[in-house]
Amino acid sequence: MDAKERIMKAMHQEPTDRPPCICPGGMMNMITTDLMDEANVSWPEAHLNARMMADLAEANYEKGCFENVGVPFCMTIEAEAMGAQVTMGSKIYEPHVTGYAINSVTEWETIAPMSMEEGRAKVVLDAIRILKSRNLDVPIIGNITGPVSTASSVMEPVIFYKELRKKKEEAHRYMQFVTDEIIKFARAQIDAGADIIAISDPSGTGEILGPKLFEEYTVKYNNMIWDALQKETMGKIMHICGQMKNVYPQAELIHSDVLSFDSCVSMREAREHLKKHALMGNVSTWTLEFGQPEKVEQLAVKCWKDGSNIISPACGLGTKSPLTNIQAIRHGIMEEAANV
Repeated sequence: MDAKERIMKAMHQEPTDRPPCICPGGMMNMITTDLMDEANVSWPEAHLNARMMADLAEANYEKGCFENVGVPFCMTIEAEAMGAQVTMGSKIYEPHVTGYAINSVTEWETIAPMSMEEGRAKVVLDAIRILKSRNLDVPIIGNITGPVSTASSVMEPVIFYKELRKKKEEAHRYMQFVTDEIIKFARAQIDAGADIIAISDPSGTGEILGPKLFEEYTVKYNNMIWDALQKETMGKIMHICGQMKNVYPQAELIHSDVLSFDSCVSMREAREHLKKHALMGNVSTWTLEFGQPEKVEQLAVKCWKDGSNIISPACGLGTKSPLTNIQAIRHGIMEEAANV
């Protein structure tokens, strides 16, 4: 199987020769300082330049790390486009929000809609077009920051979480606005050439919200995105952070093809509770940064044996993770497949 066929089948729980090994991008950033040095392209410049962004994403594949390319390398594109202040970080640290656009969900109407023709949203779309023009034999993954995480980046998150309960009517209007903007950005990524869309919504975890609000906000608004993209993309990946024990029934309601989890989630347990979704993950990012390649290989194979359809890091990689450790994920899976 080639990489595109393998991931397509794995996302829909069809038989494959082995699990694909991917790292989507976005929150699940696949870029390390070793890779930057190999590619001679670095952050923060690559966040602002489409060709550099494309070159760095492609280097991840060319250096034998993962069987995909994906952009961007952070979770701040949407929030910045909606008025939040963002620093570009450094070679080691990803961009992050430094100032908020609004102080309450009641102020949502003051937020400007996202523009696809300027700023870093345009950089991402241009990078996807460049990657598409190179006719790579691996899928291009476009990355979206989930609606709860975007909404809690545009305003102060502690206030946001309180107002989800205390100002429900305005909170839902705010979430609807944010979700509509995200749909625009996701569609623009597909139009630019993205094969797969991945949404990461770490602030929408059931650990923070609890089952009721997880369904009311995380499930509801992510499903609006997935339903809008239903016929527009070949695959839909959803990453949720934190423990899942209390929200498995609600997670099963999510309309993505794939659910991805952090390393605190037992893949064996997740497989028992989730029948409708392909599962993705969840090689420990701590081990990827601080462990040995042999241990990484063992963890990757364990994920496969425990029921993961797609092997990936559990979350975003630490930028100091050694290149040999990143390459060990795919190497371990290919070795195991050869011995089956």
